[in-house]
Amino acid sequence: MQFGRLKRREFISLVGGAAASWPFGVRAQQPAMPMVGWLGSGSPAGFANDVAAFREGLNGTVFTEGRNVTIEFRWAEGQYDRLPALAADLVQRSATVIVAAGGAVSALAAKAITTTVPIVFVNGSDPVKFGLVERLNRPGGNLTGVVTFSNVIEAKRLQLLHETVPTAIVVAVLANPSNADMARQLKTLQTAAQALGLQLVVLNAGTASEIDAAYASLAERRAGALLVCSDSFFASRVAQLVALSARQAIPAIYWQRELPVAGGLMSYGNSFPEAYRQAGTYVGRILKGEKPADIPVLQSTKFELVMNLKTARALGLTIPPNVLAIADEVIE
Repeated sequence: MQFGRLKRREFISLVGGAAASWPFGVRAQQPAMPMVGWLGSGSPAGFANDVAAFREGLNGTVFTEGRNVTIEFRWAEGQYDRLPALAADLVQRSATVIVAAGGAVSALAAKAITTTVPIVFVNGSDPVKFGLVERLNRPGGNLTGVVTFSNVIEAKRLQLLHETVPTAIVVAVLANPSNADMARQLKTLQTAAQALGLQLVVLNAGTASEIDAAYASLAERRAGALLVCSDSFFASRVAQLVALSARQAIPAIYWQRELPVAGGLMSYGNSFPEAYRQAGTYVGRILKGEKPADIPVLQSTKFELVMNLKTARALGLTIPPNVLAIADEVIE
């Protein structure tokens, strides 16, 4: 028979070609690629720099999206009541790790859905007080992450605004009442305002139209300056906030550098890309086998003051030398 005379090399080639055509289930099963679920309270545009930094941190742990890990994004677009359903969807899709991005509201939604899937948060307030972890050094459950304590630096933000615009005795505060951390932020600001001899006017806004209405009321409230609180929904409205501040000609301080880069006056706050880069590293460690309960919550300590001098000139402001001297970035 001709088959009996087949050379070994020809036989191996024949078998190899047949194996390539076998159904997937007949071949040796390959382990499924781990999936990282991103639960974001904001929008893709508002978190573009943070997502890029997260990928950098993750890549540093030998995990690269598309090669040995996938990332699925779910965005609430500032509608925080959507977060529980989005978290449940990620769990149903067998997320290996969930990244709770954009504050305590995302972390709380994820925690309420699962006690087993590891969760890495980036949170602006004390995660112990919010019940996310038992202790910072040993979280104890399925959550760990990076905390920026942005509610604590609200007082510093108000102080910098006061030093920059000392004639403004009435300061408006733009706040999103849907933000789980907003009550703490406002309490911190009220205490700081009393110490500085300032009067605060809180303007609540949780939609684009409410932001418009809040700005329209500034003149009536006789506000001489504006502080915009840290919030994921506000991060998705950068262009609107900067345009309205310019239209109302009001000096405003924000919580992240994207706003003065876009034309706002100034910002003071954590380096959020750095916090998300660290979160990417934490996700990589968990994918390698570490447990969230054993990974200490990391406290982000990198802060930055960004000034836009072009906007200051348009507002007729001269930035005090002591404020300008400590600026990390000055936009001409």
